[in-house]
Amino acid sequence: MDRDQLSFTDIEYGNRRRVSRRERFLATMDATIPWTRWVGLIEAHYYAPRPGKKGRKAKPIETMLRMYLLQVWFSLSDEGVEEAIYDSYAMRRFMGLDFAVEQVPDATTLLHFRHLLEKHTLGEKLFEAQNQIFTEQGWIMRGGSIVDATIIAAPSSTKNATGERDPEMHQTKKGNQWYFGMKAHIGSDAGTGYVHSVTATAANVHDLDEATNLVRADDEFVYCDAGYQGAEKRPEVVTDEHLSRIQWRVAARKGVLKTMTEHDRAIESRKASVRAKVEHPFLIVKRDFGFTKTRYRGIGKNLNHLHMLFASANWLMRARAVTLAG
Repeated sequence: MDRDQLSFTDIEYGNRRRVSRRERFLATMDATIPWTRWVGLIEAHYYAPRPGKKGRKAKPIETMLRMYLLQVWFSLSDEGVEEAIYDSYAMRRFMGLDFAVEQVPDATTLLHFRHLLEKHTLGEKLFEAQNQIFTEQGWIMRGGSIVDATIIAAPSSTKNATGERDPEMHQTKKGNQWYFGMKAHIGSDAGTGYVHSVTATAANVHDLDEATNLVRADDEFVYCDAGYQGAEKRPEVVTDEHLSRIQWRVAARKGVLKTMTEHDRAIESRKASVRAKVEHPFLIVKRDFGFTKTRYRGIGKNLNHLHMLFASANWLMRARAVTLAG
């Protein structure tokens, strides 16, 4: 279906008095994402037709990428996203499907596409391509980063095919509560809040252990919360020429704040206002995209998912910034 060609259904829906929030969101993402560039990165790994081979023709890459992104954005299973596209005009329009000509790719086709992305770590490559575009367009302010981490719960039940919990996930205690799952670690640009680095570990890995993996080569300072106390004294920081020169602007612990002068508290307040930018992409991923629990077993598969989530969060933040500026 040509996305610029209107069907009778499109004309009928076009007469509505109100456009749904989902439809506005999908229209925004459709206009924002660099489809040609992302499709080009996947193309080298996609299924090439073989002469004389019989069977179903492979679905276009962009069609499968759009279906996969719907799964990511709406936190749906393979079967769930297939059904949702049949039920939702907004999703069908986003996919560019005309049911008189073609049907929605089935859940198994999407499963194979997702496995292809995971096998070739294409989520990371698409995320890197998004970062490159942001740099090319001058949308990134270099020199400083904010690092943070959040716990993503994993199913703790053993009522599954293997009869055991995911061996790559672990327990950790935060406050007075225990959590089982993994951690998503991110580095965000201190000027804009756009995410430039993503890693994933088991939940019991300390935030400090991943801090240096989130820093850019040209960063001169790094903002982080009180959980990163002592970052500047870590062996991997002290012995590295670049990392040892970075200013680690770590938040003071709450108990220390009470003993500070008014001037020092004002400095802590300014540091906190910068650190707050890192909460925005986490908010989008957890609230808007519904990623509050791991969807797959293993750190690798969930890291691929995280790369797509944060790349999408960056595009959404960019689109919203352009709308506000306009």
